[in-house]
This record gives sequence, structure tokens and C-alpha cells, in this order.
Amino acid sequence: MRAKGRPVRKMPAGRSRRKTGLVPAKRRAPPRTVDGYLAALPSESRAALKKLRRMIQDAAPQATEGISYQIPTFYYRGALVAFAAFKDHCSFFPMSKAVISAHRQQLKGYRTAPGTIRFPADRPLPAALVKKIIKSRIEENEARARG
Repeated sequence: MRAKGRPVRKMPAGRSRRKTGLVPAKRRAPPRTVDGYLAALPSESRAALKKLRRMIQDAAPQATEGISYQIPTFYYRGALVAFAAFKDHCSFFPMSKAVISAHRQQLKGYRTAPGTIRFPADRPLPAALVKKIIKSRIEENEARARG
């Protein structure tokens, strides 16, 4: 509603009333496939995550892949592991605080949080470590499935 006696200020075409004055860019549609997710990444992150993807596929050939919460996720008797790229790092999600704790010594050079391992795109995780983590997660999921 306009105050009495104040002229209405019109915004130039293509502008909004946000502080920056710029219309926000259109958001991309969320990825539907792992290939689609990887294709949208910068080349350095894409290369690191493609390598991680191959390691996961080699360690768990029975796992299927898909997109969950807009990130690539592998499934074997439930969610197994996931990965994602961010502005300044890549993340590998074993989805298990216990697995990360069990491999704490091998993860010393990486930033960790419960369920997450962060690494720079130019220094990917070692294949042997990824394989051990995935084997541990498979054992956890199989134990849970048995009851």
C-alpha cells in the first residue's frame, strides 16, 4: 500500500527489490542420475568423484546407485555410502559414525565429522581405504538386515 503523497517507485525491468537489486538466477533442476550430477560439476571435482565412484563400484559391485537428497548414493540392503562436491571440498559419506571411528588412524589427514569424510578434490581418498570403509558398511547393513 502506498503512503499518502509518496510517489510509487517503479523498478527497472529485470530488477527485483532485493538488496542486490538483481533478479536471482534460475535454479537448475535437481539431478536425476549420478551421471547428471557429475556432469554439472567443475572439472576438478568431477574427476575426483568419478574416481571415487569407480572405487565404490569395484568394492561393492552388488550395490545400486541413485540420487537421494540430491547427491549420488549407493544402496545395498539400505543406504550404503554417498558422495558430493562442495565449493571448497568433496565429501564421502559412509553414513556411519562407528565406521569412521574404526578407521580414524587412516583418516588422520582428512577432516571428519560423524558420518562424513571431507577431502580436497586434488587429494582424493586412497582406494584401499575406500574399499575397507565400504566392506565395513556392507557388514553393518547385512547385520542389520539379519536382525
